[in-house]
Amino acid sequence: MSDAAYPTQWRRPPMMVKSRFWRIALTVGAIIYLVLALGTIEVNYARVVEGLSRAQRFVAGFLQPDFTSRSRDIWIGIAESLTMTFTSTVVGVLISIPIGLGAARNIAPRAVYLVCRSIIAVSRSLQEVIIAIFFVALFGFGAFAGFLTLSFATIGFIGKLLAEDIEDIDEAQAEAIRATGASWVQLVNYGIQPQVMPRLIGLSLYRLDINFRESAVIGIVGAGGIGGTLNTALGRYEYDTAGAILLIIIAIVMVAEYSSGYLRRFLK
Repeated sequence: MSDAAYPTQWRRPPMMVKSRFWRIALTVGAIIYLVLALGTIEVNYARVVEGLSRAQRFVAGFLQPDFTSRSRDIWIGIAESLTMTFTSTVVGVLISIPIGLGAARNIAPRAVYLVCRSIIAVSRSLQEVIIAIFFVALFGFGAFAGFLTLSFATIGFIGKLLAEDIEDIDEAQAEAIRATGASWVQLVNYGIQPQVMPRLIGLSLYRLDINFRESAVIGIVGAGGIGGTLNTALGRYEYDTAGAILLIIIAIVMVAEYSSGYLRRFLK
């Protein structure tokens, strides 16, 4: 590759607003808006002082975690979160692969592209807690609502990134496969899959990590997992039990982070 592909000196990026007057006006307007927005925040200082005392008790409980008093509830919640995490990630990835293929502009017909992009947009437009509330209202409290929530969120996450990776593939390899008279399935299998598979595996491992952390959040609204146990402990002011739960969550996330990092390096 020639050296011309790399710039040898820094260049100022092009300005979106070329007029100096409008740049100053927009900057001043943004500062005024920020000040006015901060002024609308109502701070209850008495509640803040009361919260500081609660924070002290929580920190004390965090430093002296209680793993034994509610050990059964804790381990049931952890097992439920891990089950939800694994199953939702597998199902979500399996569903997101055809959707990601359909959402890639360079290999999918326009009608299929629009449908798949719409599915991804709907999945990404709603935060997991909102989706969990909806599924809890439909199917009741428990892990099934959490499983559906995390699967739905995984579809939008993996589907979008997979589609973008497919659109950024080396077209020369794909064109070589097309030149042999290969079918669409053969094109995907031999021209696209080798280029995006390492990235897909890495994204799936990353989503597995995200789903475990999200399982603790959606459990607060009744979608199963350790979040429900954590919410109960906080509601009863059992900060030592809550501290134990948080430490377990942190430990599992750290193990998953290091494991996924090792696997990604191995796959590269």
